[in-house]
Amino acid sequence: MALPTIPENITVHLGPPSAPAENVTVPFIHYIANVASSELYPTWPENALRANIIAQVSFALNRVYTEYYRSRGYDFDITNSTAYDQAYVSGRGIFENVRQLVGDLFTTYIRRENSVEPLFAQFCDGIEVTCNGLSQWGSVSLANSGYSPFDILRYYYGDNIVLMENTPIASPAESAPPFPLSLGSFGNNVRTVQLRLNRISNNFPSIPKIALTDGIFSTDTEAAVKRFQEVFGLTADGIVGKATWYAIQSLYTSVKRLSDLSSEGIRLEEIAQELPSALAEGSTGVEVYNLQYYIDYLSNYYNTIPSLRPDGVFGPLTRSAVEEVQRTFGLPVDGIVGPATWYRIYNAYLGIARTIPSTYTEGETVPYGGVPLRLGSESESVRTLQEYLNYVSAYYPEIPSVTPTGYFGTQTQQAILAFQRLEGLTQTGVAEAATWTALTSLYDALYFGNRLRDGQYPGYEVGA
Repeated sequence: MALPTIPENITVHLGPPSAPAENVTVPFIHYIANVASSELYPTWPENALRANIIAQVSFALNRVYTEYYRSRGYDFDITNSTAYDQAYVSGRGIFENVRQLVGDLFTTYIRRENSVEPLFAQFCDGIEVTCNGLSQWGSVSLANSGYSPFDILRYYYGDNIVLMENTPIASPAESAPPFPLSLGSFGNNVRTVQLRLNRISNNFPSIPKIALTDGIFSTDTEAAVKRFQEVFGLTADGIVGKATWYAIQSLYTSVKRLSDLSSEGIRLEEIAQELPSALAEGSTGVEVYNLQYYIDYLSNYYNTIPSLRPDGVFGPLTRSAVEEVQRTFGLPVDGIVGPATWYRIYNAYLGIARTIPSTYTEGETVPYGGVPLRLGSESESVRTLQEYLNYVSAYYPEIPSVTPTGYFGTQTQQAILAFQRLEGLTQTGVAEAATWTALTSLYDALYFGNRLRDGQYPGYEVGA
C-alpha cells in the first residue's frame, strides 16, 4: 500500500455484492455527486451537506484503498446497495448546488491521527436507521446550531480525526506485484507480506512469526506463507501469487477492522517504501552485489552475457552487462533492473544453481543458493553455512563456533557478524551472495592449504 490517492474512476456494481448485476465505471467526482444527490436533500444547510459529502468521499475511498471487494475476487470497487455501501442511481440527475460542493470536496477525506487509511465513515439517516457513525438528519440539526462541517464530523467520528485536503488524483493500479514472490525475492512487496502475515498471526497463531520484516523472502517467510495457505485453503506452495496476495490483504483488512469505525489503523511506517523498486546506474549495496553475482554466474552458460566482477556498485560495466542480459532474454533494453529483468535473471540463476545439491560435503563448496539466510531461516543451506563457519572458526577464534542444526538463530547471526567484520564486509548478520562467496573462498583456502595432494611433499621429513 502507498498513501491514498483519489481514483480517476470508480467501478460500481449495481446491486448487492454477489448478485448478478451490471458494473458501471464512472469518474470518481461524478460518482460522489450522484451519491450525494441520492442520499441528501439539496435544501439542507451547506455545512451539513459539506460534512456528509466528505463522509461519502471517505467511505468510498476506504473501499478503493483497501481493495475491499477486489481482494475478495470481485471485479468492482463498490456496490450501490445501501445494505453494504452507499446509494448510487445510474443515470440520475445531479442537484446543481451539490455538483458545486462536490467539485470543492471530492479530494478531501477523513483519517484518524496516526493512521493512513481513509476512515470507513459509516453513516445512516438517523431516523429510520441508526448507526455508530454520522446521522444525516442529525447533521442538519447540528448545522442549524452553528456547527462547522469539521465540528459535525468530529461530533460523530471523534476528536482524533484529521481532514486530508487536495489529495492527488491518480489511476490506481492493482496492488499485487507483477511477478510472484518466492524464496530469494526482495523489496517492499515482500516487506508488506511480512508485516501483514505477522499481524494476521496475532489472530491465527498457527501462522509462525517472521523474525525480521526486512523485505528479504527467506525460509521463515516461506514457512509463514505456506501455513497461511494451508489455513485458508490455498495451494500451499509458499509462493505469493495474485490469489495469495489478495487473500492476505483481505484477511489483513479484516483483522485490522479497516472497514469499521473502530479500525486499528495503518501506521505510516507500515507502508513506508524503504527499499528501492529498481536497481540502476548509481545504485549500491547488497542487492547490487547479488545482481552482479547472478550475472557473472550466468556468463558461464550464456556466451552473450559478459562476466562481471561483483563489487556492490552499479557502474557502467554493470549497466552494459544488464543490457546484454535484457537482449539475451528478449526484454526491453534500458540497463535498469526492474521487476521483469530481476525476475528473469534470478530465475535463470536458480534454474542452474538448484541442480547442485546444497548438502554439506567436507572439502567441497557449493554456489550461493539464491536465498539470503538470516535470523529465522531454516534449511539444509543453513546447515551447510554453519559447517563452513565452524571450519573457519577453528582458525579464527574471533568467529564463534555454532551447532550445525539447520536453523539460523542468534548464535549463527553472531558468527556471521564476526565473519563479516573479519572480511571487512557490511555487518548485516545476513548471509547473502557476498558473504557466502567470501566464506566459501576462505573455507577452500584453509581446507586445501592444510592438505597434501598427490605429488605434494611437506618439505620436511615425515617420521615413520
